[in-house]
Amino acid sequence: MDPSGPLSLAVLDGLVALALVGVAWGALAAEDLFKGVVLFIALGLLMALAWVRLSAPDLALAEAGIGAGLAGALLLAALRRLSGPRRPQADGDDDEA
Repeated sequence: MDPSGPLSLAVLDGLVALALVGVAWGALAAEDLFKGVVLFIALGLLMALAWVRLSAPDLALAEAGIGAGLAGALLLAALRRLSGPRRPQADGDDDEA
């Protein structure tokens, strides 16, 4: 019996589809913005894998490069600008009374 038969490929496709839905839901429902951006990047990479499975390598490269790479980098840069500069706290510098 061939281990890479149609049944195992169908299982792989089903797992990719479930992972896509789960990661998309996680990116939308994330309370932490950084976690949402990281999940968005993972979603782009999973989508690229889905395009490869659908025999569309040109779309897979575009999704990985633009969807995950460029858009992810821009979202991370925007998140960094939104959080502002971080000041390290000194050991004895407590604001609590």
